[in-house]
Amino acid sequence: MDGSTFETPIAPASDAGAPAFDLNVIIAIFRRRLRLFAAVALAVFVAVVLFTLQETPRYSTQAQVMIDVRQEQVTPDMNAVLSGLPADSAVVDTEVEVLRSRSLAGRVVDQLKLDQDPYYNPSLAGAKGVKAWLPFLKKTVAPTAANDPVAAQRLRERIVDRVLSGLNVRRSGVTYLITVQYTHEDPAQAARLANAFADLYLTEQLEAKFEATKQANGWLNTRVADLRGQLQQAEAEVQQYKIANNLLSAQGATLTEQEISGLNQQLATARAEQAETDARLNIARNQLARGSNGDDLGETMSSPVIQQLRKQRVEKIAQVNSMAERYDERWPDLIKARRELAEIDTQIQAEIKRIISNLEAQAQISRQRTGSVAGSVGSARGTLAGNNRASIRLAELERKAESVRTLYESLLGRFKQTTAQQGIEQPDARVLSRATIPNKPSEPKPSVNLILGLVAALGAGGAAVVLAEILMAGLFTEDEVERRLGVPYLGSVPLLSSTLDDARAARGLAPPDYLLNKPLSSFAESLRKLRAAILFSKVGETVKVIAVTSSLPGEGKTTTTFSLGRTLAASGANVVVVDCDLRQGAINRFLPTAPTVGLIEVLNGAATLDEALYADESGAKVLPLTKSAYTPRDVFGSAAFQRLLAELRQRFDVVLLDTAPLLAIADTRILAPHADAVVMLARWKRTPVKAITSALSLLQGRGVFLAGVALTQMDLKAQSRYGYGDAGYYYKSYRKYYAD
Repeated sequence: MDGSTFETPIAPASDAGAPAFDLNVIIAIFRRRLRLFAAVALAVFVAVVLFTLQETPRYSTQAQVMIDVRQEQVTPDMNAVLSGLPADSAVVDTEVEVLRSRSLAGRVVDQLKLDQDPYYNPSLAGAKGVKAWLPFLKKTVAPTAANDPVAAQRLRERIVDRVLSGLNVRRSGVTYLITVQYTHEDPAQAARLANAFADLYLTEQLEAKFEATKQANGWLNTRVADLRGQLQQAEAEVQQYKIANNLLSAQGATLTEQEISGLNQQLATARAEQAETDARLNIARNQLARGSNGDDLGETMSSPVIQQLRKQRVEKIAQVNSMAERYDERWPDLIKARRELAEIDTQIQAEIKRIISNLEAQAQISRQRTGSVAGSVGSARGTLAGNNRASIRLAELERKAESVRTLYESLLGRFKQTTAQQGIEQPDARVLSRATIPNKPSEPKPSVNLILGLVAALGAGGAAVVLAEILMAGLFTEDEVERRLGVPYLGSVPLLSSTLDDARAARGLAPPDYLLNKPLSSFAESLRKLRAAILFSKVGETVKVIAVTSSLPGEGKTTTTFSLGRTLAASGANVVVVDCDLRQGAINRFLPTAPTVGLIEVLNGAATLDEALYADESGAKVLPLTKSAYTPRDVFGSAAFQRLLAELRQRFDVVLLDTAPLLAIADTRILAPHADAVVMLARWKRTPVKAITSALSLLQGRGVFLAGVALTQMDLKAQSRYGYGDAGYYYKSYRKYYAD
């Protein structure tokens, strides 16, 4: 056995070669969930039946409207204000939506006074009921709709919603026919509403055309009157302007142009002088910014003062250089000469600043001169424009008068056409057939409802079964153990009562005691099968030390271990059952007296092994735990326990270790590697698969050989009904071989 791996005799199950589905498995699942399936399906079907029986009969009738794309031309030379509908499929779909619109439904409500019908106005029905019981509340019931505009609007919206709920408007194929169907509890009201929608749809078309023509006439009348006044005023302005200006050419334009030409020359000269002055000023400013000493000044910026200072500076520089060659830098005369040179440079800078000030004044004068000349040019140009304005204005007035005259004549002609069209407008649709009062209800349809209810019931029942299987926590059969856990299936230990026709036959007997009394029972046979599966789980090796564990408490671990010990003893094996559950010590309940010494006392040296062993009536030996057996020390990892286990191997054929649940206590993880095989027990249909896989994962990497998983407390009667794929499925067939 490789101590670094989690040994299992088979690999995890794979569905790669399995069929897509097994009909027998599906049947077994439905047999297993038959009660759930029947309950859900019956509940859904009964609900559908009750709904069908209680549903109020409703009647449907329909009217047909045809979109008439043919336009009747009473006056062929006149165009309508609102044109007819084009022969377009999208237009028909649009008209269908118009028939479904809330505005049209609101007009139906107003015309038929549906707001006074309790069927559509629930507040009226409620008010009548209250008034019937409390007449003195007549003036106070439902007054909010009349006093509160918001409440009234909400009530109207609810009424419109109720009206639209019975309406069904659809297009008949790709034709120009629209079917207006209405469904109501009252057949006469259904026909009335269907016809009302069709009639008001046509009325709305006519009103839209009448309103459009009316608005067009009103607008045209107003515009024609306005344009008439504008035309008269424009023509009068043209005449008055001609008289006032004599329409003569401006002969003085030549003088003005000559004046403008001279001013332009002066402006050019002034701008050139300004540019020159600005350039000299910028040069001086740049030299001052660089700290110039006057050597690089141009002729335009030279002055006698600067020339004199420059001469002095040259002489002083020569003096400084001569003294610097002869004397030390700290020589007083040299220091004085350099100070005088610095004073000359300061005077040069001051003179440059004065020159810049003069240049700035000159630049300001140049700018003022340029501005003055530019103003004169602008004034002269204004005079020229005034001289020529008369002819320009005259042409403008004539164009204005002509445009007003053209627009006036056009609108006057259109006004005459629209006035002639009033009274001859026609809708773009007509009612092809009117709705009649139906003689039989269209809803409900019992046969359809029952068929749909049956389908829904079967679907709901199937969905409930599928959901229950998905959410199923436990394991049922051998196939599920090997497929979902990937470990061998060792067998099952049945629930004792499920093996008996009369459960009272085993009353008062614990399963291990029943095993002794009924050695040929199905319960005893299941333990013999489990014994064989465990002992032969390691091919070619002898299994002597067997650790029996589970993932959670309450899975029948101690009962199974003790019963397995009695089964092994009955087969002639020298077997010992060791209680390794330090927290519970559950084997003691199968002993006639409470032990005074046990496993812990043997490990501590307080008692010998022979003193602690208890001889069971089956021939098996039991190494129990006393009530004070729990100790915080590492019992199963100690050398004393290993010596004890070695001694038990020598003295007994089989050593059964009843351990604590893996997920609850850490002791089992320490103990498991010392066993030749570990048997994992899981309670049939109860232990969650996640709990089992979590427990198995705790044994990985500990050198543990897992013999497999056995299911405990299996109900053989239930398993024979729906445990397809498991030996329990055939329990009824081989039950006669047992003496239960």
